[in-house]
Amino acid sequence: MTEPVRPVFHGFEQIPLREYAERAYLDYSMYVVLDRALPFLGDGLKPVQRRIIYAMSELGLAAGAKPKKSARTIGDVIGKYHPHGDSACYEAMVLMAQPFSYRYPLVEGQGNFGSSDDPKSFAAMRYTESKLTPIAEVLLGELGQGTVDWDPNFDGTLEEPTWMPARLPHLLLNGTTGIAVGMATDVPPHNLNEIVSACVRLLDDPDASTRDLCEHVRGPDYPTAAEIITPAADLLAMYETGLGSIRARAVWVKEAQNFVITALPYQASPGKIIEQIAQQMRAKKLPWLEDLRDESDHANPTRIVLVPRSNRVDAEQLMGHLFATTDLEKSYRVNMNVIGLDGRPQVKGLKAFLSEWLAFRTDTVTRRLNHRLERVDRRLHLLEGLLVAFLNLDEVIRIIRSEDEPKPVLMARFALGEEQTDYILETKLRQLARLEEMKIRGEQADLAAEREKIIATLASKAKLKKLVKDELLADAKKFGDPRRSPLVARGAAQALSETELVPSEPMTVVLSQKGWVRAAKGHDIDAATLSYRDGDGLLGSAKARSTQQVAFLDSTGRSYSTIVHGLPSARGNGEPLTGRFSLAPGASFQALASGDNDSRFVLMSSHGYGFVTRFENLTGRNKAGKAMLSLTPNAKVIAPAAVGSVETDRVVVVTSAGHLIAFPVAELPELDKGKGNKLIDIPKAKLGTEHVVAVAVVAPGATLSVYSGARTMSLSFKDLDAYVGSRATRGGLLPRGWQKVDGLHVE
Repeated sequence: MTEPVRPVFHGFEQIPLREYAERAYLDYSMYVVLDRALPFLGDGLKPVQRRIIYAMSELGLAAGAKPKKSARTIGDVIGKYHPHGDSACYEAMVLMAQPFSYRYPLVEGQGNFGSSDDPKSFAAMRYTESKLTPIAEVLLGELGQGTVDWDPNFDGTLEEPTWMPARLPHLLLNGTTGIAVGMATDVPPHNLNEIVSACVRLLDDPDASTRDLCEHVRGPDYPTAAEIITPAADLLAMYETGLGSIRARAVWVKEAQNFVITALPYQASPGKIIEQIAQQMRAKKLPWLEDLRDESDHANPTRIVLVPRSNRVDAEQLMGHLFATTDLEKSYRVNMNVIGLDGRPQVKGLKAFLSEWLAFRTDTVTRRLNHRLERVDRRLHLLEGLLVAFLNLDEVIRIIRSEDEPKPVLMARFALGEEQTDYILETKLRQLARLEEMKIRGEQADLAAEREKIIATLASKAKLKKLVKDELLADAKKFGDPRRSPLVARGAAQALSETELVPSEPMTVVLSQKGWVRAAKGHDIDAATLSYRDGDGLLGSAKARSTQQVAFLDSTGRSYSTIVHGLPSARGNGEPLTGRFSLAPGASFQALASGDNDSRFVLMSSHGYGFVTRFENLTGRNKAGKAMLSLTPNAKVIAPAAVGSVETDRVVVVTSAGHLIAFPVAELPELDKGKGNKLIDIPKAKLGTEHVVAVAVVAPGATLSVYSGARTMSLSFKDLDAYVGSRATRGGLLPRGWQKVDGLHVE
């Protein structure tokens, strides 16, 4: 019979890579969620924070003690409890010491612990000193009273508390942020008095709704005095679901002519805000502001002064624009995702959060009372034995002196327990002799009364609840303070458009033949007299205002637009439009126009087709422009003509052969884009030699100037009657000698 083949172990385990990766990633995820990123609901601390506070208490760094070097604390933390990077651990400690980061700081720092402008500008741990603040007592006060479980540290040589016996819901007081694997947490800070008031309400009325609790907790309370402008309905929804967002806005006042910002939103950097405003000023997007100063000092931690150009500047409008475009107004995500008493992460609403914390607190108080009851019982037991020894002192001394093993003799002689006998034998004779029966009996009576009180409290839910409530109110009286972040109902800030920010001034936009553009102040500019680059000259100009858009038409019929005040000054040669827009290969700019969105223009091609359109159709943000005028082969774009009144104005079209026609504007269709209708008839046989030279719109009382070389012919509105005809006809022929027309102009 052959022996079965036994597997050979080679010192490693073979498992599928997929299974190994899945298991390893899951283990890592659970570690990050439970032991790194998310806080525990009971004490509101992440493991690193809990270990820092515990290590500082073990070093004797209480609020009344002398501070020690932060490096000493961090050394103990990473050497005994938290074997991770010292810089990350120190940063966690610094955060708990920054009054602009924590609503109720747990660490008191001496030295450079950063600033609100740059929270991470703190000095190295070898330079700073630290100790605990008085409110840290809320976390540590009951630590040695049997209130927590203890776990071995990472190497098993020491023990550390699994959680802190917090007397207040610390997580809601200071808030927290954290990013785990697949989940995150963002709990905002709150006011201590408001949270305690809500806890008392919930103790008195366990059926109280979230709406009831929000009568006490009106909203988050950040370390800064910035306004919280989130509507009350949104705050209620946030507290009901544990999810939502908070919007905070800077506080400003008007001093003389200046606007002074006195408080910034939580975690907003003054330096960054000043740079944001200055950047807009450099880009000429804040012409209302003349100067910007940072006058912050020790007495006024936040004082940013805005100097307007005149006292006519609308303060509310300007500040609303800054709120919308800078960090003067910030939004904060709320995601109350915490590790509950069951050890599982879950998003909790306000009522669920406080109810679970009160269960934690009640359990902590119960454990504290049971621990104290055990201590009292043990002390009473020892006092009973001590009293026997005192009443029989001579006999006790004789037995101790004469017996080789006095312990069993004493136990048998006086019916003492082993623990009582050990306590008697460990007591020095001089102390035993000095003891008085009345003192022992007095201590017994006090302890017995305390014992009865503890037993009564543990046996009554009402008394236990009252004890929890009284302790909460006592801590609120000791550590509570007024709300810092006012809740103010305000509408959402609106950024001003460029046209609203820029003063409306008359401008003349000039376009050269090679596509260079510039803008001159005023409408009395003679564009022909401006200087141009060598080989370049005037193509066209348009009267506009600095707040309006200007549109450019290229040789393919596409339209491009930009704001007038953003164009370069006419003091130089301007800049090429090809730097602003993307033209098709071979295309060039041929015309320009400007006006309000509702202004109407006649668009036309050199082959005689056109239509009326609103100026808004010519504008757009697309850098590649928009298709506007459809051109027949070899047709060119004619400069648009502005329409004053559709009912009374006449369209005048003239060709290179001297044919001129006038007809009412109302006969032309109004289109958004396209080829349009025929305005003047040019025979197909003549399209190669004859084309439309110009189009104009003449209002009653206006005069039309016809240019032919150096000569000018003026035609009044009545003179045009001789040329009035039906649209799309040949029109009338200008007099002999005027049949070579260069252009039209209306005055």
